[in-house]
Amino acid sequence: MPPPPPPPIQSLPDELLEEIFFRLPPNEPLCLVRASVANKRWLGILSCHAFRGRYRKFHGSPPMLGFLYSWPFEFLSRKAPSPRFISTMKFGADIPDNRGGNYKYPAWDCRHGRVLLRDNWAPTHLVVWDPMTGRQRKLKVPTSMGYVNGATALFCAASGCDHHACHAGPFQVVFLGLDMTDDDNCVAHARVSSPVTGDWSKSFSDVEWSDMCSSLQLAPDALIDSMPSILVENTLHFMLTHDDDDSVNILKYDLSSNCLSLIDAPLSGAIISGSTILMSMEDGSLGFAHVDKVTLNIWSRQLDANGIASWNMCRVVELMNLIPIQNPTKRLKLIGSMEGSDIIFITADLGIYEVNIKTLQWKKLWKREKFRYLIPYMSFYNPPEWLRPCDVAH
Repeated sequence: MPPPPPPPIQSLPDELLEEIFFRLPPNEPLCLVRASVANKRWLGILSCHAFRGRYRKFHGSPPMLGFLYSWPFEFLSRKAPSPRFISTMKFGADIPDNRGGNYKYPAWDCRHGRVLLRDNWAPTHLVVWDPMTGRQRKLKVPTSMGYVNGATALFCAASGCDHHACHAGPFQVVFLGLDMTDDDNCVAHARVSSPVTGDWSKSFSDVEWSDMCSSLQLAPDALIDSMPSILVENTLHFMLTHDDDDSVNILKYDLSSNCLSLIDAPLSGAIISGSTILMSMEDGSLGFAHVDKVTLNIWSRQLDANGIASWNMCRVVELMNLIPIQNPTKRLKLIGSMEGSDIIFITADLGIYEVNIKTLQWKKLWKREKFRYLIPYMSFYNPPEWLRPCDVAH
C-alpha cells in the first residue's frame, strides 16, 4: 500500500507553523504578507509581537531592504533627480518623493533603521528620517559647529540593544568638523548630541551637544571624505583625503572616551578617488578595500598578542573572473559597504553590483549610474500599516 498522504499544513500545530514561517526570507517581506492573508489563523501567528521578535532573533542581522545614494556635487548643481530611497524588494515602502527632502538634502549616514540627512548649504540643519514611515525629526546644530568641511554620523542610543528593531528608539548624532586656525593649521573636533527619544510626534528637537573633545591636529590639506561613517564596536571611522598628494588616512572617533585619533591606511602614496572604501567586517574588525584596475584587495585591522593593531591582507579577488565586465579598461569604483558583513558595492561598466568578498557571490543591484556613494538600508519588516505591495523600483 502507498504511504498515507501527509497531513494538510492547516492541521499542523502553531509551533511547527512558526518554524516554517521563520524560514521565509527576511529580505522579501512579500512572503510574510502572502502567508498572512491565507487565513485568520496564520494572520494571528504572523501579526503576533512575540513571533516578530523570534523571527528577528532567528535571522540575526537585519536584511537589506533597499538603498540610498548620492550624486557627485557637480550633478547636484544641475539639479539632477536624486531619490532618497530605492527599494530592492518586491514589497516595499510607499515613500512619496517629498518625504526624503529634495536634492539639497543628501543622506550622510544610515544605521539601525534611520537615515541622517544634512543640507550641504546649511550645515547647521540636520534631519533624521525613518524611510518606513516617512516621519522626520529635525535637529538644531549650534552655529559654532557649522564647519565648511565636516561629517555627521548616526547611531542607536538604547543600552544593550541588539539593533534588530530599534528604528523607533532613542538615537544620537555625532558632528565632526575640520577647522582652520589662524596659523593655517587644520584641527579636527567632535561633538555628540544628547540622546533623542523616539517620540516621532515631535517634528523638531532641541538637543544638547557635548563639549568639543580634545582637538586633533591634521595636515593643512586634510579633507573628510563624504562617504558615510563606519562603526566598529564603539568607534566611528571616517576616510581622510589630502589635496596635495592624493593620499588617504582614517580618522577614528571613540564614542566611549570621546577622543579622536589618526590611523594610517594600509596603502601609501597617491590613491585614485573612488578606488577605496572602509568596511565593518563580518568578524567585527575594521576593513579597508582598494580596487586596482580589476583587482580587489582587502585588508583587515587585527590585534596581535600584545594588543597592537596592524593591517593584514586577507583577500585578493580578480573581479574580471567574477562579475560581468565588458570593458576592463574602464575604471571600476567602490561606492559602499554593508556594516557587519563582507559585502561591498562596485560600479562597473555594465551596472552596480553587490559582492560578498567571502563567498564570492554577487548580484546586479542597479543599472550603471555615476553614484558618489551608496548606503544600504537594513531593517526588518515593520508594521504593515506603513507598507504596501509595490513593484521593484528598477
